[in-house]
Amino acid sequence: MSPRPWSTFLCIIIAILATCLLRTTQPIQPLSTTTSPSNNTNTATMSKAAADAFLSAIKARRSVYPLTKELGSVTPARIQHIISETTLHTPSSFNSQSNRVLVLFGAEHEKLWTITSDILKDIVPADSWQPTADKMNLFKGAAGTVLFFDDQDTVQEFANKFQAYADKFPVWASQSNAMQQHLTWTALELEGLGANLQHYNPLIDQRVAAEWKIPASWKLNAQLVFGGVGAPAGEKAFKPVEERVKVSGA
Repeated sequence: MSPRPWSTFLCIIIAILATCLLRTTQPIQPLSTTTSPSNNTNTATMSKAAADAFLSAIKARRSVYPLTKELGSVTPARIQHIISETTLHTPSSFNSQSNRVLVLFGAEHEKLWTITSDILKDIVPADSWQPTADKMNLFKGAAGTVLFFDDQDTVQEFANKFQAYADKFPVWASQSNAMQQHLTWTALELEGLGANLQHYNPLIDQRVAAEWKIPASWKLNAQLVFGGVGAPAGEKAFKPVEERVKVSGA
């Protein structure tokens, strides 16, 4: 897979330009309780272009194997910025902001998958170890890993504060975490990178916490492996959407 097709970027650029033009070229109008039909049309067109560009990005996000260590023009600082932005702006119930993240690059990333491999080798039977070893090497061959956590102290704080919903906060925290995973994955893909999501927790939790001095309240949720695209994702099959979406009142 190469960086995003020009059509995707073109949609995004058009949406941004339309927004800028609308804001900078419209004359200042007196306050009115009515809205110009032409303005409504322009805004609707602009909004559709922006939404379509967003949906294109969602469609382009795929699980990519294998990944390489080549990040092209994407710097570690840029990746850190993306992850910081998704951390700040991912929704959370009652604005609890329970998501936490550890980002590993280079040798630190490789260390994570060496640790994971060592743990699994004590569990997986020797005669079936090779496929697991190959998978660990596949992950190690990528450029980095984003580890997503839930801060259990924050979750408990809000459960105590809003006791009527106490049993819901762990679920809501996990949902918020999943949203950040998706946002981060999609944003990295838009940068021309590939990624795949793994779940080796809770097997690796203690070793990860000890190695990177993770606070005891951080509970590991998922690991997003990222890097250059070694091969494009295959075709994706879909169940009929009519069986999955119901609409009433439209």
